[in-house]
Amino acid sequence: MSLAQGRPYLAIPGPSTMPDRVLAAMHRPAPNIYEGEIEEIAARVAANLRRVAMSSSHVAIYIANGHGAWEASISNVFSRGDKALSLVTGRFGNIWARNAATMGVDVQRLEFGIKAPADPAKVEEALRADKDHEIKAVLLTHVDTATSVVNDVAAIRAAIDAAGHPALLMVDCIASLGCDEFRMDDWGVDVMVAASQKGLMVPPGLGFVWFSDKALAASREADLVTPYWDWQPRAFPEMVYQYFGGTSPTHHLFGLDESLKMILEEEGLTHIWARHATLASAVWAAFETWGQEGDIALNIANPTHRAHSVTAARIGAGNAQRLRSWLEREAGVTLGIGLGMAEPGTPEANDFLRVAHMGHVNAHMTLGALATMEAGMQALKIPHNPGGIAAAAGAIAKGAGQA
Repeated sequence: MSLAQGRPYLAIPGPSTMPDRVLAAMHRPAPNIYEGEIEEIAARVAANLRRVAMSSSHVAIYIANGHGAWEASISNVFSRGDKALSLVTGRFGNIWARNAATMGVDVQRLEFGIKAPADPAKVEEALRADKDHEIKAVLLTHVDTATSVVNDVAAIRAAIDAAGHPALLMVDCIASLGCDEFRMDDWGVDVMVAASQKGLMVPPGLGFVWFSDKALAASREADLVTPYWDWQPRAFPEMVYQYFGGTSPTHHLFGLDESLKMILEEEGLTHIWARHATLASAVWAAFETWGQEGDIALNIANPTHRAHSVTAARIGAGNAQRLRSWLEREAGVTLGIGLGMAEPGTPEANDFLRVAHMGHVNAHMTLGALATMEAGMQALKIPHNPGGIAAAAGAIAKGAGQA
């Protein structure tokens, strides 16, 4: 008997759960797109995007998803034949590097596998070997959505500086902004990309690129940029349409204006980071307890290398896919598929799943998802150690008890 009736819970790593307030803010007629309120909202959103990135840098807004933000960052920084060093810690670092190469950038990859973060010592070594400083930028994914590894951005910046290298540091924060701690200026990031559909709690459709004065200067020599992707008019508009390269994405702006108010004026970034850390610890506690029996394990062994927005895990013998199917059919809970953990179409591809805990998520949502997962493992007779929910509840209690 299915018990999936009622409000479903989408626990995938984007689109994330959207607050009713954001949906309500979007549920209104289209405004005048030439002047008036839309000008005020666009300017306010741009200012608040800088605040959420902990940055005084410039910001460009695109009607695009994260892939579009990647392309915007590449086209504004590089000329054909320029060199980049890509630090690959999973699927999305690979795609960003691949896209750059497709656009004519000479990409050198440092591969760190799918279970560990980038090693700053190896980054420093690679940059010291670049005697002529041909590498124009280092590409880094803060949180890889597929592997759930979190990279130490400040340590990578320190490695670049220790090598005495002038390379720009470009960081993908699509899965981390508004979830994991990120400080663009303090950590010496030159270019950062993100999108609307994860920690910012707005439907997919907006991509963002933040860039420093150093990156702005570098962009003046880039020959890959095209009129639509050019960040100059978007960051320094004379007319409201220039923020967006044309017609304003009106209803996304209404939603984003509301979500940024929730993030910055009501909850606050430091509380948001602490909330995500606590919810992540609950998910980890459940998996670590379940994994004491059977073939269940978190993808990232070291807790300090795990993201606070999404958790990738393995449940062997195809049981991850069996559990995902059962949860959606019988309990109204949708978990993320495994990405890049095994070759598509192989039996091993069914061994991986992801649990998202990003954005508009609280304790009962996380505990509810975990409880239905344990119910599913019981129903499907998947070997596991019972007690995962008690462990998760303990993590929640500990986190909630901290001032």
